[in-house]
Amino acid sequence: MAIQRIQRPPPIPPRPADGHKGLFGRVLVVGGSATMLGAPVLAGTAALRMGAGLVQIAVPQAMLPAALSITPELIGLALSAKTGRDSQLLQAAEKSDAVVLGPGMGDSPAAGVRIDALISLPIPMVVDADALNHLARGKRWPKDFAAQAVLTPHPGEMKRLIKLIGLDNVPDDDAGRINIAVAAAVAFGQVLVLKGHRTVVTDGRRVYVNYTGDSTLSKAGAGDVLCGVLAALLALKMDRFDAACAAVHIHGLAGEIAGKRFGRRGALARNVIDALPLAISKGVKV
Repeated sequence: MAIQRIQRPPPIPPRPADGHKGLFGRVLVVGGSATMLGAPVLAGTAALRMGAGLVQIAVPQAMLPAALSITPELIGLALSAKTGRDSQLLQAAEKSDAVVLGPGMGDSPAAGVRIDALISLPIPMVVDADALNHLARGKRWPKDFAAQAVLTPHPGEMKRLIKLIGLDNVPDDDAGRINIAVAAAVAFGQVLVLKGHRTVVTDGRRVYVNYTGDSTLSKAGAGDVLCGVLAALLALKMDRFDAACAAVHIHGLAGEIAGKRFGRRGALARNVIDALPLAISKGVKV
């Protein structure tokens, strides 16, 4: 099968001047653990900066006040530290237009139960970080994976994932990265974003290689920001592949903008979030 190369990211949906928050999507971010509060907060804050109408953050109960103090515009949902069987979480996911699953989640038994429950829901979902690692520890791809997902591994997470399809090496060259990403997208039946220098986006039929971004983004938290950017676009009902292409392009531009302002060494993930509005105005027709 010939792979179609996409050269430019698609436009993102326009934002009517008279729109209300119900028109702009509801995002749920599920993650966080005792030592990783920042990851879900960064993802949720990025979704808000991208224009999501409402963003709910589901984190362990003890962490919730601190999370909301960082970004008070977020809505909180407290998770039990014990079983992982949270009926309120599933209800919140079913009400959402897009879910981010995994940032800072850790590998506790409760986290595993939540991941397994959420991926069985047929809703748009960004699957990242510890959720990917949980899936990679299985012997095969879950037969009840119903989510309409975009998987967002960095090379280390990708190496763990592809063991499920009998592979064990993630190439460094562009052609090799494209080939391995396409193979994984086909095998898992999902859109895949292989992060890194010249991030690869593919649904197994189409491939987009992103050329925005620089080493400003080579810092903790940058991937969480991408999750939020992508979820906000999925919540607007964009096609998953199109949303992923636009998200990595905008995220890269925001990284460049933050790097110019604070220096590539000094810019933080929160600076990339603050640069998103300018990246949108410069990079993608709205």
